Amino acid sequence: MLGFCFQMAIFAQNFNTQMRTNRTFTMIKPDAVEKGHIGAILEKINSAGFRIAAMKLTHMTTADAKEFYAIHKERPFFGELVEYMTRGPIVAAILEKDNAVEDFRTLIGATNPADAAEGTIRKLYAASIGENAIHGSDSDENAAIEGAFHFSGRDTF
Repeated sequence: MLGFCFQMAIFAQNFNTQMRTNRTFTMIKPDAVEKGHIGAILEKINSAGFRIAAMKLTHMTTADAKEFYAIHKERPFFGELVEYMTRGPIVAAILEKDNAVEDFRTLIGATNPADAAEGTIRKLYAASIGENAIHGSDSDENAAIEGAFHFSGRDTF
């Protein structure tokens, strides 16, 4: 485990120093994948000027989800979150654009789709707060850590 954390820290440092533009991390969550929204969501991302630097369809294991969401392990919804994120495949991606984190958070909309602005990904494709279709990193630092969790350096272009 210590080796993996060290590896992630090194990747995150290289991720930040080597990037040509700002980067963020996203996951199209199981509910959106199940409903066939991958193409429509990727179209919104591309239309908003993001470049895909890495992308894959994958299925998180329970151990993966527990590690990825470890920051929430003491919260009452942690078990449900892990169950939700492991129930089906996700699309993980690293995106590039100037001001990537902030612009992407605007594009995806509020966590609660009822509060999300018209035209945002969550307003269009999310069913609820719990099944909100897409994840977007909340900071440059977390974008680097989350991207490193899903991709090695040679998987990112």
